Amino acid sequence: MSLANGRRYLAIPGPSVMPDSVLRAMHRAAPNIYTGELHDVTASLIPDLKQVARTEHHAAIYIGNGHGVWEAALANTLSRGDTVLVLATGRFAHGWGEIASKMGITVDLIEFGQTSDIDPQLVTEHLRADTQGKIKAVLSVFVDTSTSVKSDVAAVRAAIDAAGHPALLLADCIASLGCDRFEMDAWGVDVMVTASQKGLMTPPGVGFVFFNDKANAARDTADCVTHYWNWRPRIDPDEYYQYFDGTAPTHHIYGLRAALDMIHDEGLENVWARHETFARVIWTAVDVWNQDGPLKLNVPIEAQRSHAVTSLEIGSPDGDRLRNWMENHAGVTLGIGLGRAPQDAYFRIGHMGHVNSHMVMGVLATLDAGLKALNIPHGRGAIEAAATVLANHAGDQLSECGAPGNSCCG
Repeated sequence: MSLANGRRYLAIPGPSVMPDSVLRAMHRAAPNIYTGELHDVTASLIPDLKQVARTEHHAAIYIGNGHGVWEAALANTLSRGDTVLVLATGRFAHGWGEIASKMGITVDLIEFGQTSDIDPQLVTEHLRADTQGKIKAVLSVFVDTSTSVKSDVAAVRAAIDAAGHPALLLADCIASLGCDRFEMDAWGVDVMVTASQKGLMTPPGVGFVFFNDKANAARDTADCVTHYWNWRPRIDPDEYYQYFDGTAPTHHIYGLRAALDMIHDEGLENVWARHETFARVIWTAVDVWNQDGPLKLNVPIEAQRSHAVTSLEIGSPDGDRLRNWMENHAGVTLGIGLGRAPQDAYFRIGHMGHVNSHMVMGVLATLDAGLKALNIPHGRGAIEAAATVLANHAGDQLSECGAPGNSCCG
């Protein structure tokens, strides 16, 4: 007999849980791509995407995954032989650098490890040493999905400015947009990339590049750009097909419209606060388990942890043992230790997008059961501690709701 029968829960860090309203919006016949409703819906996406990115500049849509928009960002701003500075806090910064290298771009890499964020002082020193101005762009990953390290992107911009360096700042927000607070314009980011399948709660297959006028000016001399990756027709199309350089991703458009409506209805600030609360609930449980066992958070400093994904270390082979037990015996799928060595010593919990209290507490309670079933040492009382954090947050919300003049409770 298996206790995994019933609706399974995909608690990996993307693709995230797809809301029923998104799935319903996509469950329809193919629309007319030449005129009518689809054109209006597509145009409505652009301002709302910019609101989530916190930018007043440009947004381009690509049919592709995160790797595709990595390439698009590079192609529109760089030329073969240019140098980029890659700030690595995990597997995905390395991946972006690998794509740059294959495009004929020289990669200069600073490795910050897999448990802490970018050191801005090192960035400033490195850029000051570039007296010939060879470095044209700095590549940073806001939240690296493999390590769950969250870097201070605003501090990276300050580091570039402190060096008096003209390099563009490119940021990967694939794992984090719509989960962790991100302020593109306020933080001085020139180019930001993201994708549909995580905080934007839409199936994989669509990517986005946001960029300012400084980055768009770099397009004038960028010789890596090709017809398909060119972002200019996509931001100011003369004809509808230019949004995508071909047939539109019709059903993704409808799904994304529903997802953006959900974010708007909840309020972006509230979305960020919800993710922060659930992250703290998870961290609390892990801290208790760690008091008498090997399971621990990958990122020791709280301010450097993502609110969208949590990477955990437990030791080999217990990472895979615990993941397999949860999937096969309880119907909960966790993320693998991607980019870690040994991989079976790590696993990840995705808590991004369409998640609520019972989903997060369900993952934690199932983890607690798995630790017990596999006789993995662990501290006791983790679920009670996590529930207390959740209850205190709910109590604070009720107090605010009941404040004089606040009619949110009806």
